[in-house]
Amino acid sequence: RVFKNSQDLGVGYPFNQPMKVYSSLWNADDWATRGGLEKTDWSKAPFVASYKGFYIDGCEASVAQSTCATQGLRWWDQKAFDDLDGLQWRKLKHVRDKYTIYNYCSDRKRYPTMSPECARDRDA
Repeated sequence: RVFKNSQDLGVGYPFNQPMKVYSSLWNADDWATRGGLEKTDWSKAPFVASYKGFYIDGCEASVAQSTCATQGLRWWDQKAFDDLDGLQWRKLKHVRDKYTIYNYCSDRKRYPTMSPECARDRDA
């Protein structure tokens, strides 16, 4: 999932606050399964999700400290990581085209008006 900073469009962005990684499993309702084309095989329950080889590189959240001592020094703070280059965008598009089942940016039934970040960021 990509969540770009679109504050300039009025979309909230989580600056200077603790963050976490969260995932969930849902019951494959119609909206998330290409109109019900992807069926859930309930005989395979219980369903389990896990992370493998996952590494977080960041600052520990602290009430006493509102900024990270390494601000600007980490790999993700460097200019090269502000956005994807052309080849990276093409690779991302290939993966999205091949594997994405649901994208709220292209769901006109639930969201008749395209959100500003979808229109600007080529996510529709």
